[in-house]
Amino acid sequence: MRILILGSGGRENAFAWKIAQSPLCENLFIAPGNAGSSAYATKLPVTVNDFEGIKNSVLEHKIQMMIVGPEDPLVNGIRDYFENDPQLQDVLIIGPGKSGARLEGSKDFSKQFMFKHGIPTAKYETFTSDNIAEGYAFLENMKAPYVLKADGLAAGKGVLILNELAEAKQELRSMLVDSKFGNASSRVVIEEFLSGIELSVFVLTDGKDYVILPEAKDYKRIGEGDTGLNTGGMGAVSPVPFADSIFMKKVEERIVKPTVNGLSSDGIPYMGFIFIGLMNVNGDPFVIEYNVRMGDPETEAVIPRIKNDLVQLFTSTAQGKLLDEKIAFDERTAITVILASKGYPGEIEKGKVVSGLNECGECLVFHSGTSENNHQVITSGGRVFAITSLSETFGSARTLAMGCANKIEFEGKYYRKDIGNDLEKWLG
Repeated sequence: MRILILGSGGRENAFAWKIAQSPLCENLFIAPGNAGSSAYATKLPVTVNDFEGIKNSVLEHKIQMMIVGPEDPLVNGIRDYFENDPQLQDVLIIGPGKSGARLEGSKDFSKQFMFKHGIPTAKYETFTSDNIAEGYAFLENMKAPYVLKADGLAAGKGVLILNELAEAKQELRSMLVDSKFGNASSRVVIEEFLSGIELSVFVLTDGKDYVILPEAKDYKRIGEGDTGLNTGGMGAVSPVPFADSIFMKKVEERIVKPTVNGLSSDGIPYMGFIFIGLMNVNGDPFVIEYNVRMGDPETEAVIPRIKNDLVQLFTSTAQGKLLDEKIAFDERTAITVILASKGYPGEIEKGKVVSGLNECGECLVFHSGTSENNHQVITSGGRVFAITSLSETFGSARTLAMGCANKIEFEGKYYRKDIGNDLEKWLG
Protein backbone atom coordinates (compact mmCIF):
# COMPACT_ATOMS: atom_id res chain seq x y z
CA MET A 1 0.00 0.00 0.00
CA ARG A 2 1.16 3.52 -0.83
CA ILE A 3 0.67 5.72 2.23
CA LEU A 4 0.86 9.47 2.96
CA ILE A 5 1.22 11.00 6.43
CA LEU A 6 0.27 14.66 6.80
CA GLY A 7 2.25 16.66 9.34
CA SER A 8 5.74 17.65 10.44
CA GLY A 9 6.05 16.98 14.17
CA GLY A 10 7.05 14.27 16.58
CA ARG A 11 3.63 12.62 16.32
CA GLU A 12 4.04 12.16 12.57
CA ASN A 13 7.64 10.99 12.99
CA ALA A 14 6.38 8.28 15.38
CA PHE A 15 3.68 7.24 12.90
CA ALA A 16 6.28 7.02 10.14
CA TRP A 17 8.63 4.93 12.30
CA LYS A 18 5.84 2.45 13.06
CA ILE A 19 4.24 2.33 9.59
CA ALA A 20 7.60 1.79 7.88
CA GLN A 21 7.88 -1.51 9.78
CA SER A 22 4.69 -2.90 8.20
CA PRO A 23 4.99 -5.43 5.36
CA LEU A 24 1.74 -3.92 4.06
CA CYS A 25 3.49 -0.59 3.40
CA GLU A 26 4.90 -0.48 -0.13
CA ASN A 27 5.88 3.20 -0.19
CA LEU A 28 5.62 5.82 2.53
CA PHE A 29 5.41 9.58 2.00
CA ILE A 30 5.18 12.44 4.48
CA ALA A 31 4.13 16.04 3.87
CA PRO A 32 5.97 18.15 4.79
CA GLY A 33 7.90 16.13 7.38
CA ASN A 34 11.12 17.19 9.12
CA ALA A 35 14.81 16.27 9.23
CA GLY A 36 14.03 12.88 10.76
CA SER A 37 11.42 11.88 8.18
CA SER A 38 13.86 10.77 5.51
CA ALA A 39 14.82 7.70 7.56
CA TYR A 40 11.33 6.29 6.99
CA ALA A 41 9.60 8.14 4.17
CA THR A 42 9.87 10.33 1.08
CA LYS A 43 9.27 13.96 2.02
CA LEU A 44 6.87 16.03 -0.08
CA PRO A 45 7.06 19.86 -0.02
CA VAL A 46 3.35 20.38 0.68
CA THR A 47 1.78 22.01 3.74
CA VAL A 48 -1.08 20.37 5.62
CA ASN A 49 -3.73 22.93 4.62
CA ASP A 50 -2.78 23.09 0.93
CA PHE A 51 -5.60 20.78 -0.15
CA GLU A 52 -4.95 21.25 -3.87
CA GLY A 53 -1.24 20.54 -3.41
CA ILE A 54 -2.10 17.43 -1.37
CA LYS A 55 -4.47 16.28 -4.11
CA ASN A 56 -1.78 16.67 -6.76
CA SER A 57 0.71 14.71 -4.64
CA VAL A 58 -1.82 11.95 -3.97
CA LEU A 59 -2.53 11.55 -7.68
CA GLU A 60 1.12 11.81 -8.71
CA HIS A 61 2.30 9.19 -6.22
CA LYS A 62 -0.80 6.98 -6.46
CA ILE A 63 -1.50 7.26 -2.73
CA GLN A 64 -3.98 4.70 -1.39
CA MET A 65 -4.15 5.74 2.28
CA MET A 66 -3.70 9.07 4.07
CA ILE A 67 -3.17 9.55 7.82
CA VAL A 68 -3.95 13.10 8.95
CA GLY A 69 -1.70 14.03 11.88
CA PRO A 70 -2.68 17.55 13.06
CA GLU A 71 -6.12 18.98 13.80
CA ASP A 72 -6.17 21.97 11.43
CA PRO A 73 -6.76 20.11 8.15
CA LEU A 74 -9.40 17.95 9.83
CA VAL A 75 -11.32 20.94 11.18
CA ASN A 76 -10.91 22.60 7.77
CA GLY A 77 -12.51 19.59 6.08
CA ILE A 78 -9.80 17.66 4.25
CA ARG A 79 -11.79 14.44 4.48
CA ASP A 80 -14.84 16.16 2.95
CA TYR A 81 -12.59 17.56 0.21
CA PHE A 82 -11.42 14.04 -0.68
CA GLU A 83 -14.87 12.48 -0.48
CA ASN A 84 -16.36 15.12 -2.79
CA ASP A 85 -13.68 14.71 -5.47
CA PRO A 86 -14.21 11.75 -7.86
CA GLN A 87 -10.44 11.43 -8.33
CA LEU A 88 -9.84 11.05 -4.58
CA GLN A 89 -12.88 9.13 -3.35
CA ASP A 90 -11.10 5.77 -3.17
CA VAL A 91 -8.30 6.99 -0.89
CA LEU A 92 -8.61 5.52 2.62
CA ILE A 93 -8.42 8.29 5.23
CA ILE A 94 -7.67 8.15 8.95
CA GLY A 95 -9.33 11.23 10.40
CA PRO A 96 -12.93 12.45 10.71
CA GLY A 97 -14.84 14.77 8.41
CA LYS A 98 -15.71 18.33 9.27
CA SER A 99 -18.82 17.36 11.25
CA GLY A 100 -16.88 15.00 13.53
CA ALA A 101 -13.92 17.37 13.82
CA ARG A 102 -16.21 19.82 15.65
CA LEU A 103 -15.47 17.75 18.77
CA GLU A 104 -12.15 19.59 18.80
CA GLY A 105 -12.92 22.57 16.61
CA SER A 106 -15.66 23.89 18.91
CA LYS A 107 -15.51 23.63 22.69
CA ASP A 108 -19.18 24.62 22.85
CA PHE A 109 -20.19 21.83 20.45
CA SER A 110 -18.20 19.22 22.41
CA LYS A 111 -19.77 20.30 25.73
CA GLN A 112 -23.25 20.15 24.20
CA PHE A 113 -22.44 16.69 22.84
CA MET A 114 -21.29 15.47 26.26
CA PHE A 115 -24.34 16.78 28.08
CA LYS A 116 -26.68 15.35 25.43
CA HIS A 117 -25.19 11.87 25.75
CA GLY A 118 -24.70 11.82 29.51
CA ILE A 119 -20.90 11.87 29.40
CA PRO A 120 -19.42 13.13 32.68
CA THR A 121 -17.84 16.57 32.37
CA ALA A 122 -17.70 19.89 34.21
CA LYS A 123 -20.73 22.18 34.22
CA TYR A 124 -20.42 25.12 31.83
CA GLU A 125 -22.00 28.00 29.93
CA THR A 126 -21.00 29.62 26.64
CA PHE A 127 -20.87 33.40 26.09
CA THR A 128 -20.33 35.92 23.29
CA SER A 129 -19.69 39.65 23.30
CA ASP A 130 -23.46 40.16 23.14
CA ASN A 131 -24.04 38.63 26.57
CA ILE A 132 -20.73 39.33 28.29
CA ALA A 133 -22.58 40.75 31.33
CA GLU A 134 -24.15 37.33 31.83
CA GLY A 135 -20.64 35.89 31.63
CA TYR A 136 -19.51 38.17 34.44
CA ALA A 137 -22.50 37.07 36.54
CA PHE A 138 -21.75 33.41 35.82
CA LEU A 139 -18.18 33.89 37.04
CA GLU A 140 -19.42 35.59 40.20
CA ASN A 141 -21.45 32.50 41.06
CA MET A 142 -18.52 30.13 40.60
CA LYS A 143 -15.65 29.22 42.88
CA ALA A 144 -12.01 29.84 41.95
CA PRO A 145 -10.09 28.78 39.98
CA TYR A 146 -11.96 29.99 36.90
CA VAL A 147 -11.61 28.12 33.61
CA LEU A 148 -12.04 30.08 30.34
CA LYS A 149 -11.79 28.30 26.97
CA ALA A 150 -11.80 29.86 23.52
CA ASP A 151 -14.45 28.02 21.52
CA GLY A 152 -12.28 27.51 18.42
CA LEU A 153 -8.74 26.34 17.69
CA ALA A 154 -6.15 28.63 19.26
CA ALA A 155 -2.90 26.72 18.68
CA GLY A 156 -3.07 25.18 22.15
CA LYS A 157 -3.16 28.59 23.87
CA GLY A 158 -6.91 29.14 24.22
CA VAL A 159 -7.43 27.77 27.75
CA LEU A 160 -6.93 30.03 30.77
CA ILE A 161 -7.10 28.92 34.42
CA LEU A 162 -7.26 31.93 36.73
CA ASN A 163 -7.42 32.30 40.50
CA GLU A 164 -8.77 35.85 40.80
CA LEU A 165 -12.31 36.88 39.84
CA ALA A 166 -11.24 40.33 38.63
CA GLU A 167 -8.60 38.80 36.37
CA ALA A 168 -11.10 36.25 35.04
CA LYS A 169 -13.51 39.04 34.12
CA GLN A 170 -10.74 41.02 32.43
CA GLU A 171 -9.60 38.00 30.43
CA LEU A 172 -13.18 37.22 29.42
CA ARG A 173 -13.45 40.73 28.01
CA SER A 174 -10.04 40.42 26.36
CA MET A 175 -11.14 37.21 24.64
CA LEU A 176 -14.62 38.29 23.57
CA VAL A 177 -14.25 42.01 22.92
CA ASP A 178 -10.54 42.44 22.13
CA SER A 179 -10.25 39.15 20.16
CA LYS A 180 -7.30 37.92 22.22
CA PHE A 181 -7.30 34.64 20.28
CA GLY A 182 -8.78 36.03 17.08
CA ASN A 183 -11.97 34.48 15.80
CA ALA A 184 -11.32 31.44 18.01
CA SER A 185 -12.47 33.43 21.04
CA SER A 186 -15.57 35.02 19.51
CA ARG A 187 -17.30 32.51 21.78
CA VAL A 188 -15.93 31.53 25.20
CA VAL A 189 -16.82 28.52 27.32
CA ILE A 190 -16.62 29.12 31.07
CA GLU A 191 -16.58 25.89 33.03
CA GLU A 192 -16.26 24.53 36.53
CA PHE A 193 -12.73 23.66 37.64
CA LEU A 194 -12.23 19.94 38.26
CA SER A 195 -9.67 18.99 40.89
CA GLY A 196 -7.81 15.73 40.30
CA ILE A 197 -5.04 14.26 38.18
CA GLU A 198 -5.06 14.29 34.38
CA LEU A 199 -4.49 11.55 31.86
CA SER A 200 -5.24 10.92 28.20
CA VAL A 201 -7.09 7.98 26.68
CA PHE A 202 -6.90 7.27 22.95
CA VAL A 203 -9.55 5.51 20.90
CA LEU A 204 -9.40 4.36 17.28
CA THR A 205 -12.90 3.96 15.84
CA ASP A 206 -14.57 3.15 12.53
CA GLY A 207 -17.78 4.84 13.70
CA LYS A 208 -19.34 1.64 15.02
CA ASP A 209 -16.62 -0.31 16.78
CA TYR A 210 -13.44 0.79 18.51
CA VAL A 211 -10.16 -0.25 20.11
CA ILE A 212 -8.73 1.54 23.14
CA LEU A 213 -5.03 2.28 22.71
CA PRO A 214 -2.53 2.56 25.58
CA GLU A 215 -3.30 5.48 27.89
CA ALA A 216 -0.73 8.16 28.73
CA LYS A 217 -0.08 11.09 31.03
CA ASP A 218 1.58 14.16 29.62
CA TYR A 219 3.26 17.14 31.25
CA LYS A 220 2.18 20.54 29.97
CA ARG A 221 4.07 23.03 32.11
CA ILE A 222 7.51 24.23 31.05
CA GLY A 223 8.98 24.11 34.56
CA GLU A 224 9.81 21.19 36.82
CA GLY A 225 7.21 20.48 39.48
CA ASP A 226 4.54 21.53 36.94
CA THR A 227 5.36 25.23 37.19
CA GLY A 228 5.52 28.03 34.65
CA LEU A 229 3.79 28.48 31.30
CA ASN A 230 1.74 25.87 29.50
CA THR A 231 3.40 24.24 26.49
CA GLY A 232 2.38 21.71 23.87
CA GLY A 233 3.79 19.08 26.23
CA MET A 234 7.21 18.45 27.75
CA GLY A 235 6.98 14.69 28.19
CA ALA A 236 4.68 11.69 28.62
CA VAL A 237 4.42 8.36 30.41
CA SER A 238 2.58 5.18 29.39
CA PRO A 239 1.07 3.16 31.02
CA VAL A 240 -0.37 5.38 33.77
CA PRO A 241 -0.02 3.67 37.18
CA PHE A 242 -3.27 5.02 38.65
CA ALA A 243 -5.31 4.01 35.58
CA ASP A 244 -5.96 0.47 36.80
CA SER A 245 -8.48 -1.96 35.29
CA ILE A 246 -11.30 -0.67 37.50
CA PHE A 247 -10.73 2.94 36.45
CA MET A 248 -10.34 2.05 32.77
CA LYS A 249 -13.58 0.05 32.87
CA LYS A 250 -15.33 3.21 34.11
CA VAL A 251 -13.71 5.15 31.25
CA GLU A 252 -14.95 2.64 28.68
CA GLU A 253 -18.50 2.35 30.02
CA ARG A 254 -19.12 5.99 30.96
CA ILE A 255 -17.13 7.78 28.24
CA VAL A 256 -15.84 5.71 25.31
CA LYS A 257 -19.04 3.80 24.54
CA PRO A 258 -21.36 6.83 24.92
CA THR A 259 -19.00 8.90 22.74
CA VAL A 260 -18.86 6.40 19.86
CA ASN A 261 -22.57 5.59 20.14
CA GLY A 262 -23.41 9.30 20.41
CA LEU A 263 -21.59 10.11 17.19
CA SER A 264 -23.44 7.28 15.45
CA SER A 265 -26.87 8.23 16.79
CA ASP A 266 -26.28 11.87 15.83
CA GLY A 267 -25.54 10.80 12.26
CA ILE A 268 -21.89 11.87 12.41
CA PRO A 269 -19.64 9.42 10.50
CA TYR A 270 -16.30 9.06 12.22
CA MET A 271 -13.24 7.06 11.16
CA GLY A 272 -10.10 7.93 13.06
CA PHE A 273 -8.72 8.80 16.47
CA ILE A 274 -10.56 10.26 19.43
CA PHE A 275 -8.24 11.71 22.06
CA ILE A 276 -10.07 11.98 25.38
CA GLY A 277 -8.48 14.33 27.89
CA LEU A 278 -9.63 13.12 31.31
CA MET A 279 -9.52 14.17 34.92
CA ASN A 280 -9.44 11.43 37.54
CA VAL A 281 -11.57 12.93 40.33
CA ASN A 282 -11.44 10.63 43.35
CA GLY A 283 -11.44 7.56 41.12
CA ASP A 284 -14.11 8.76 38.70
CA PRO A 285 -13.32 9.94 35.14
CA PHE A 286 -14.54 13.30 33.80
CA VAL A 287 -13.90 14.59 30.28
CA ILE A 288 -11.91 17.82 30.05
CA GLU A 289 -11.74 17.87 26.26
CA TYR A 290 -11.87 15.89 23.06
CA ASN A 291 -9.26 16.03 20.32
CA VAL A 292 -9.83 14.42 16.94
CA ARG A 293 -6.25 13.22 16.42
CA MET A 294 -3.48 11.73 18.51
CA GLY A 295 -1.73 13.94 21.03
CA ASP A 296 1.87 15.08 20.96
CA PRO A 297 4.03 14.02 22.84
CA GLU A 298 1.70 11.22 24.01
CA THR A 299 1.90 9.56 20.58
CA GLU A 300 5.64 9.11 21.01
CA ALA A 301 5.00 7.08 24.20
CA VAL A 302 1.87 5.25 23.00
CA ILE A 303 2.81 4.12 19.48
CA PRO A 304 5.94 2.17 20.57
CA ARG A 305 3.72 0.15 22.96
CA ILE A 306 1.33 -1.02 20.21
CA LYS A 307 2.28 -4.48 18.98
CA ASN A 308 -0.24 -4.56 16.12
CA ASP A 309 0.61 -3.77 12.51
CA LEU A 310 -0.54 -0.15 12.34
CA VAL A 311 -1.34 -0.32 8.63
CA GLN A 312 -3.64 -3.30 9.24
CA LEU A 313 -5.37 -1.40 12.08
CA PHE A 314 -5.81 1.65 9.88
CA THR A 315 -7.11 -0.39 6.95
CA SER A 316 -9.72 -2.07 9.14
CA THR A 317 -10.69 1.34 10.54
CA ALA A 318 -11.12 2.94 7.13
CA GLN A 319 -13.07 -0.06 5.80
CA GLY A 320 -15.42 -0.25 8.81
CA LYS A 321 -14.02 -3.61 9.92
CA LEU A 322 -12.44 -2.72 13.26
CA LEU A 323 -14.57 -5.37 15.01
CA ASP A 324 -12.16 -7.93 13.53
CA GLU A 325 -9.13 -6.40 15.28
CA LYS A 326 -7.77 -7.07 18.77
CA ILE A 327 -5.27 -4.60 20.17
CA ALA A 328 -2.05 -5.92 21.74
CA PHE A 329 0.26 -3.89 24.00
CA ASP A 330 3.91 -4.06 25.00
CA GLU A 331 3.72 -4.28 28.80
CA ARG A 332 6.91 -2.30 29.29
CA THR A 333 6.91 1.31 30.47
CA ALA A 334 7.48 4.04 27.89
CA ILE A 335 8.77 7.43 29.01
CA THR A 336 9.09 10.33 26.58
CA VAL A 337 11.18 13.43 27.30
CA ILE A 338 10.99 16.52 25.09
CA LEU A 339 14.11 18.49 24.21
CA ALA A 340 13.06 22.09 23.66
CA SER A 341 14.66 25.24 22.27
CA LYS A 342 15.74 28.10 24.48
CA GLY A 343 12.82 30.44 25.12
CA TYR A 344 10.06 27.89 24.52
CA PRO A 345 7.05 28.31 24.77
CA GLY A 346 7.74 31.97 24.01
CA GLU A 347 10.14 33.46 21.48
CA ILE A 348 12.62 30.75 20.48
CA GLU A 349 16.04 30.60 18.91
CA LYS A 350 16.28 28.50 15.73
CA GLY A 351 19.06 27.22 13.49
CA LYS A 352 21.15 25.59 16.23
CA VAL A 353 23.31 22.68 15.01
CA VAL A 354 22.48 19.32 16.64
CA SER A 355 25.04 16.69 17.66
CA GLY A 356 24.93 13.37 19.49
CA LEU A 357 22.04 11.82 17.56
CA ASN A 358 24.02 8.64 16.95
CA GLU A 359 24.70 8.11 20.66
CA CYS A 360 21.16 7.12 21.67
CA GLY A 361 20.94 3.58 20.35
CA GLU A 362 19.04 2.38 23.42
CA CYS A 363 16.26 4.97 22.92
CA LEU A 364 13.95 6.06 20.12
CA VAL A 365 14.64 9.61 18.93
CA PHE A 366 11.64 11.20 17.22
CA HIS A 367 12.30 14.48 15.43
CA SER A 368 9.78 17.23 16.11
CA GLY A 369 11.12 20.68 15.21
CA THR A 370 14.12 20.00 12.98
CA SER A 371 15.30 20.80 9.47
CA GLU A 372 18.47 20.24 7.45
CA ASN A 373 21.19 22.64 6.34
CA ASN A 374 24.40 21.57 4.57
CA HIS A 375 23.78 17.96 5.63
CA GLN A 376 23.49 19.00 9.26
CA VAL A 377 20.40 18.68 11.46
CA ILE A 378 19.39 22.06 12.87
CA THR A 379 16.63 23.19 15.21
CA SER A 380 13.55 24.78 13.64
CA GLY A 381 10.86 24.67 16.32
CA GLY A 382 10.07 25.03 20.00
CA ARG A 383 9.99 21.32 20.65
CA VAL A 384 12.94 19.77 18.85
CA PHE A 385 13.09 16.07 19.79
CA ALA A 386 11.02 13.52 21.66
CA ILE A 387 13.25 10.92 23.34
CA THR A 388 11.39 7.69 24.17
CA SER A 389 12.69 4.79 26.23
CA LEU A 390 11.05 1.39 26.77
CA SER A 391 12.02 -0.69 29.77
CA GLU A 392 10.72 -3.32 32.18
CA THR A 393 10.50 -0.93 35.13
CA PHE A 394 9.48 2.67 35.56
CA GLY A 395 12.84 3.58 37.10
CA SER A 396 14.96 1.99 34.39
CA ALA A 397 12.84 3.60 31.65
CA ARG A 398 13.33 7.01 33.19
CA THR A 399 17.08 6.49 33.61
CA LEU A 400 17.37 5.51 29.94
CA ALA A 401 15.34 8.48 28.70
CA MET A 402 17.23 11.00 30.80
CA GLY A 403 20.56 9.52 29.76
CA CYS A 404 19.70 9.88 26.08
CA ALA A 405 18.33 13.39 26.60
CA ASN A 406 21.69 14.34 28.05
CA LYS A 407 23.66 12.96 25.07
CA ILE A 408 21.97 15.03 22.35
CA GLU A 409 23.35 18.55 22.22
CA PHE A 410 22.36 21.88 20.72
CA GLU A 411 22.80 25.40 22.01
CA GLY A 412 20.06 26.39 24.45
CA LYS A 413 18.73 22.84 24.92
CA TYR A 414 16.18 22.51 27.72
CA TYR A 415 14.29 19.54 29.12
CA ARG A 416 12.42 18.64 32.28
CA LYS A 417 14.25 16.13 34.46
CA ASP A 418 11.19 15.25 36.57
CA ILE A 419 8.94 13.57 33.98
CA GLY A 420 7.02 10.83 35.80
CA ASN A 421 8.25 11.72 39.30
CA ASP A 422 4.70 12.42 40.47
CA LEU A 423 3.62 8.86 39.61
CA GLU A 424 6.01 7.11 42.00
CA LYS A 425 3.45 7.00 44.83
CA TRP A 426 1.29 4.63 42.77
CA LEU A 427 4.14 2.24 42.04
CA GLY A 428 4.38 0.77 45.55
